[in-house]
Amino acid sequence: MKLLFISGDTALAQGKKGPFYYLLEEFSKYWERIDIICPKTSQRVFNIFGNVFIHSSNKSRIFHPWFILKKGVEIYKEQKFDIFGIHSYPPFYNDIGGCWLYNKIKTPYVLEVMHIVGHPKAGDFKEWFYKILNRIFLRFSAKKAKAIRVINQKQVPEFLKKVGVGTEKIKYVPAFYIDLDVFKPYNLGKKYDLVFSGRLVKNKGIMILLKAIKKLIAQNSSLKTIIIGDGPLRPRIERYIKKHSLQENVFFAGWVPGTEDVAKIYNQSKIFVMPSFNEGGPRVVLEAMACKVPIITTRVGAMIDIIKDKENGIFINWDAEDITQKALVLLQDDELRKKIAENGYQTVQQFERRKTIRDYADNYLKLANR
Repeated sequence: MKLLFISGDTALAQGKKGPFYYLLEEFSKYWERIDIICPKTSQRVFNIFGNVFIHSSNKSRIFHPWFILKKGVEIYKEQKFDIFGIHSYPPFYNDIGGCWLYNKIKTPYVLEVMHIVGHPKAGDFKEWFYKILNRIFLRFSAKKAKAIRVINQKQVPEFLKKVGVGTEKIKYVPAFYIDLDVFKPYNLGKKYDLVFSGRLVKNKGIMILLKAIKKLIAQNSSLKTIIIGDGPLRPRIERYIKKHSLQENVFFAGWVPGTEDVAKIYNQSKIFVMPSFNEGGPRVVLEAMACKVPIITTRVGAMIDIIKDKENGIFINWDAEDITQKALVLLQDDELRKKIAENGYQTVQQFERRKTIRDYADNYLKLANR
């Protein structure tokens, strides 16, 4: 069986080992060949794992739908792939190009909707506008899809149903491939009270978290927080830290390339905090849970499906005072931390990497064989 992915991920063509790379490392074992079309990068064609071929555009993003059509037809003539997947996200270049490709070759496709940008809460006007576009484009791109893959059971399916997507097309297939050989409890001392991991962008709620950290430090001057990740908000975050004299309390790990290094930082932290406005998962919360680190999170994405409040995690609102109070309770109650950490650890075992990827591959193979 042969597969084509229309993806927005450019890290593969740049030689970076991100989540998509680690997925393909296992996923590729189930396919004779996988081709991936992605936006413009410095690379043109790149091969990994022997049977995965990355085709990056030579055009700017606005012309990406035409590249998808042209390259997709070219690959189909050479390889005759059995099915293709469209990674759907604003501004929907993948959806447009993928639908054009379907109209040309009539090969079945799966629309993958990881999360709805701007839903349930928008980080800025752009995300609010993208939420509106989702209502328009998802109805269009889902129309001829063989299935719509979602990675949470409530938030995205409910949105899709409201915009007119039939329930029979929506298929829940988790995308949380947790390597339990890496993300696991280590016998390490706790250097940090709080840890955050994610891209430093508005929808991650990082500025709200900083306000909460400032309040926590007012009550405990020795409190330490480490931030894993990088992004466009970093200069603003650094200015905030400097303005409020938090340099001795908040530390940047930056982008940490090795999963083992990320797991060690989680293990060195008492609490993982995720104040996101909108997410599909987020996967990083599950990674922390696998390390037996208690988590506090907003009600986004898969968290609504997985977390039972005060049992295997604690829910927070998009409010600095609420984050402060709930973090304080957890920091001050060793038994509650242990209970949530143990229950979270047990919960996340269902997302073991190889099993979850095998289920993902099986779903695609079944759809291709129908």
